[in-house]
Amino acid sequence: MITRRQFNLGAAGSIAAGSIAAGATPLNALAATPTQDALVIDAMGEVREVYTDKLCREMIDSGLNSITVTLCDPKSYEAVAYRWAMDGVLAYDRLIETESEFWTRATTVADIDRARREGRIAIFYLFQNSTQFGRNLDNVDVFYGLGVRSSQITYNFQNWAGAGCNELNDSGLTVFGHELVEKMNEVGMLIDLSHAGMKTMADSIAASEVPVIVSHSCCKALYEHNRNTTDGNIRAIADKGGLFGVTQMRPFMTHQIDNAVHFYYQHIEHAINVAGIDHVCIGSDRDHRRLTLTEEYLAELKAEEGPNFVRSEWPLYFEELNGPRRMETIWDGLSKRGMHDDHLEKLFGLNLQRLYAEVIG
Repeated sequence: MITRRQFNLGAAGSIAAGSIAAGATPLNALAATPTQDALVIDAMGEVREVYTDKLCREMIDSGLNSITVTLCDPKSYEAVAYRWAMDGVLAYDRLIETESEFWTRATTVADIDRARREGRIAIFYLFQNSTQFGRNLDNVDVFYGLGVRSSQITYNFQNWAGAGCNELNDSGLTVFGHELVEKMNEVGMLIDLSHAGMKTMADSIAASEVPVIVSHSCCKALYEHNRNTTDGNIRAIADKGGLFGVTQMRPFMTHQIDNAVHFYYQHIEHAINVAGIDHVCIGSDRDHRRLTLTEEYLAELKAEEGPNFVRSEWPLYFEELNGPRRMETIWDGLSKRGMHDDHLEKLFGLNLQRLYAEVIG
């Protein structure tokens, strides 16, 4: 079965043209916007093999300079996880080489600057679990050597390192988890605590000698959801010098479907109030195509996700942010709510640039 994460490359071509406007039209008839001049980095999002040239150019034209992508399905363990991880690296290497007009692989912050000069988007590699390492810390070196610059400690459930956010009991970072944190610090691989249970997250923040990131989550104080993060952990991330990335997954913020984008802005504003403007970023966790929930598309999603598919949670996106120019829409929306340009510049890219420079190099 092809899952949503595997669907990012290759298998995505099976989705019917009527379900997704692959070429995508602009979200709004926005004139030249500040995002075209500002540094714009998505802490975690999607790039897919089926993106048309038109869509890729529109992403670049919107001002997007860099994005961190998930390499493979995180819901696997042991030998399968390792194999899928290797396959994911090779698949994205192939995509970037084939479509070098649009993408360039990034392993340092200098690669973002180079991509901006060349009019391309710099792609960083992320694992959304640590199961691909098994219990062999040498595998951290292996994947670092292949260009991977960040990895989550857990996905939704328990692994060798700690507990995911859907576990009933979170006993915190394990002995191996402490060793993994130390190893990732040593090689310069950014620790991502998205999907972690709150105690595992807190333990990881405390154990790390360098700043960490939660690349895509929302605020538990505003909306109760397993994937959301407590104010205490958001503050701890900031105290460590790290970043909290606010995702665009609508079910993490509201049951409301129509005219609901203000909930997203509220989570960004709350995170800033808790952590400070220097410690918040944007991690969309979203596709860049303009999606339409036809019955055919829903059937595909159900087949891919299996028991993880919950119809009431779809659409996962806010309609206002459905498409390739959403960063322009977010800048415009937050500006109208009173956020100043210097704060917007930090939120959209400068904070991530600083974190990458400090941890990745």
